[in-house]
Amino acid sequence: MAKRRRHDDYSDNSFAKINRVRPSTNAIFSVVLAIIAVLTVLPVVLVFMISITTSESLTYHGFSFFPSSVTFSSYEGLFKTGSQLLDSYAVTIASTAVTTVLAVLVMAMYAFVLAQQRFACKRFYTFILFFTMLFSGGLVPGYIINVNVLHLYDSFWILVLPSLVNAFNVIVLRTFISTTIPTDMMDAAQIDGANEFRIFTSIVLPLSKAGLATIGLFVLVSKWNDWFVGMLYIDNPKLVPLQTMLTRIQQKIDFIKNNSSLASTPDGMAMLRSMPTEQTRMAIVIISTIPILFAYPFFQRYFIQGLTVGSVKG
Repeated sequence: MAKRRRHDDYSDNSFAKINRVRPSTNAIFSVVLAIIAVLTVLPVVLVFMISITTSESLTYHGFSFFPSSVTFSSYEGLFKTGSQLLDSYAVTIASTAVTTVLAVLVMAMYAFVLAQQRFACKRFYTFILFFTMLFSGGLVPGYIINVNVLHLYDSFWILVLPSLVNAFNVIVLRTFISTTIPTDMMDAAQIDGANEFRIFTSIVLPLSKAGLATIGLFVLVSKWNDWFVGMLYIDNPKLVPLQTMLTRIQQKIDFIKNNSSLASTPDGMAMLRSMPTEQTRMAIVIISTIPILFAYPFFQRYFIQGLTVGSVKG
């Protein structure tokens, strides 16, 4: 017994030595991560500086981290000109929030079913899910179904329903549930009289917060940056998402630049006057980026919790 205890102590010490990080290595990692962090933040800082730089400073000095003159007129103008920006902002926030909540719930239920060993059709539904990762119907069949069958054109729900299920996210959740939640716990709950829905809501969801938060962040970022669905299905100005609005603005600007003869016509000059300046465009980018920047700190504690799941406790 004493020999086995000494052997266990020796093994623990060996693992501790292997996992120990030297101070020099830790310093190198810290420097590398600090450089990466600075390189990540610098573009955002530059965009913000451009948004508060005056037109004269941009004309004579170009883009700079230290503008010679500062103004917040671009931000003031955004909130004084019409309601399109506020409408697009509201649509994006609402569609992103609804999509994230519903998508996490739907994919969690799908993953919970696939994680059950006693489910008879597990292989069939896993194959159907995996098949969609390799092959899809394409853009035209999807458009026909959404418009002619589901009648979702120019509807708020076209921004929500097509994004509820992602095969990769379901597989990640299924793996998370099957590896972190003991099957014996679910069997014990079933013996005590709990049905599948009660097991899902009382056991699986509370113990899967780390996995659900990870998938929720994936859906949140993907949906917030989605512009294609709005470009394809939305004509009503009240339902245009923020990223779609920015894409349309950029397309108009590129069209005018690539057709210089049009700029000399009355219609072309009117379009140029109605287009935002460089500072206003950068201000729109900053405003559209702020909410997503505050999303990660909310999910960070769940990521840390997910890293510690399954760790050996003494």
